[in-house]
Amino acid sequence: MRAMILAAGVGSRLDPLTRNVPKPLVPIVNRPVMEYLIELLVRHGFTEIMVNLHYLGDQIAAYFGDGSRWGARIHWAYEDQLWGDAGSLKRAEDFFKDETFLVIGGDDLTDMDLSRLLKTHREKKALATIALSIVDDPSEYGIVLMNEEGRITRFLEKPKGEVIFSNTANTGVYVFEPAIFELIPHDVFYLFGKQVFPMLLEQKLPLFGHLTAAYWRDVGNLKVYQQTHRDMLEGRVKARIALQEVRKFVWMGENVEIDPTAEIGYPVAIGNNVQILAGARVLEHTVIGNNCAVEEGATVQESILWDGSVVMRNTHLERCVVGRNCRVKTNAAIFDGIIVNPQRHENGQS
Repeated sequence: MRAMILAAGVGSRLDPLTRNVPKPLVPIVNRPVMEYLIELLVRHGFTEIMVNLHYLGDQIAAYFGDGSRWGARIHWAYEDQLWGDAGSLKRAEDFFKDETFLVIGGDDLTDMDLSRLLKTHREKKALATIALSIVDDPSEYGIVLMNEEGRITRFLEKPKGEVIFSNTANTGVYVFEPAIFELIPHDVFYLFGKQVFPMLLEQKLPLFGHLTAAYWRDVGNLKVYQQTHRDMLEGRVKARIALQEVRKFVWMGENVEIDPTAEIGYPVAIGNNVQILAGARVLEHTVIGNNCAVEEGATVQESILWDGSVVMRNTHLERCVVGRNCRVKTNAAIFDGIIVNPQRHENGQS
């Protein structure tokens, strides 16, 4: 079966973390968020995967290659500009023209049962099926109303104030029939939420919803990004942490050096080739990337360290994200901070 991962976006809501790293490569417990997606797709039989690329797209293609490492075959579609989610799908029409297919956002973390979603789509004889989730803040998403048969009767993209009529949100996970391409124009910026789905309703075409209680987060802003790490460490997501669990809620990679005087709390995850020096404290809800160091007397709590970062001696970090290859200087206490490399790519490719 075939699927498309939408991976062209700039990821501005995660700025400055996405200044040097495209959003699909932003790490969740030391692996790119898109890697979890590919594993999920393959697990449910979606092994032919199209991925559209724009912002820093070469980094994404270099990491995943042809997809064989995950049991998939990945096809890359480079875009000279952003075309919107529906517009990007239209450009890949030839890849999907003969069969039912799935579309998912490249920055989603989910353990959704995609096979069950596909089953619902086929049972309802739908043209389009939207996976739905109950959310606390509907204003950030498209929201829907459904009738007793699960047919969507109303859809509104990112409502505000008094127009919020539902907390049932569009997850950005869709199943389509090839006939959907007849509703999307060529070479035009086009969106599912603002154009395609309202058109389906207007023309009374079969648009259905599939409500799921599965874990789903759009890792689109810093608060959600940090929360997904807590959820992973606390076992709320059915996804593989690619490290060995050395004791309950403590995962470690290979070649980890921990001084006997250091303190390791839980839940924490520590990557490969990490040094934790004398008197250092790695406390709850912390993830340390590969090739990192926490120097003498430093404390890291509820924080995320990307690969190659160093927390220098006597530094205190709490609720922080430290970008790749950053050194956090000594004798500082930083709360709720983002520390990144100052270099920024100005064009669409790395």
